[in-house]
Amino acid sequence: AYLCYQMATMGMDPLVSLLVIVPLFFVIGAALHAAIERFEITPFNSLLVTFGLTGIVEAIIQSIWTADFRKLESSYGEHRWKIAGLYVPLPELITLGLAAGLSVAVWAVLRYTDIGRALRASAEDAPIAAAFGIHQKRNALLLAGTCAALASVAGVCLALGFTLAPSQIYAWVGVVFAAVMLGGLGKALAPLAAGVIIGVSEAVTMAVTAPSWAPLVS
Repeated sequence: AYLCYQMATMGMDPLVSLLVIVPLFFVIGAALHAAIERFEITPFNSLLVTFGLTGIVEAIIQSIWTADFRKLESSYGEHRWKIAGLYVPLPELITLGLAAGLSVAVWAVLRYTDIGRALRASAEDAPIAAAFGIHQKRNALLLAGTCAALASVAGVCLALGFTLAPSQIYAWVGVVFAAVMLGGLGKALAPLAAGVIIGVSEAVTMAVTAPSWAPLVS
């Protein structure tokens, strides 16, 4: 999100910045996974490591962009439409479109391609999958890089529609966990529906009570 903000201040269109940010984060995600494998960090400890990295990332953001709020100003924010009495901003439509498109694409890859079948087989029974010749290390690097790339797309969407602050990292943890738990692990489309349910529920909560109550939904 902050990289998108920085590129936008230099004159680059926020959506065009995806051409730089997505490949960059693919490499970062694969490198992080390779480091975790190299030091034989267990799955549970890897969760602790990534939370530690979150603190480091927050400190880096503060050192570069300070703790002040930042707002990406773009032409996308100027467009909104009134639908059934509700105002729908263009950045939110872009976010919904990207989320739906990427979710369907991930579902199609997992279901209809050889790499998708290999990933599902490794998740189901890694030793048997390896015995049938599936290259798990290579696939794991590809998966880690893809996950980081998808996260970078989410970051750009956040930059389009939200005010940025370093501490905002933690505000999204509960939402992400809630969407994954409600949608189910290992599924591509269900978390999308869960995210829509959570988002609508939070919006209704803010309208009925107060914005400070919205995080309780997650």
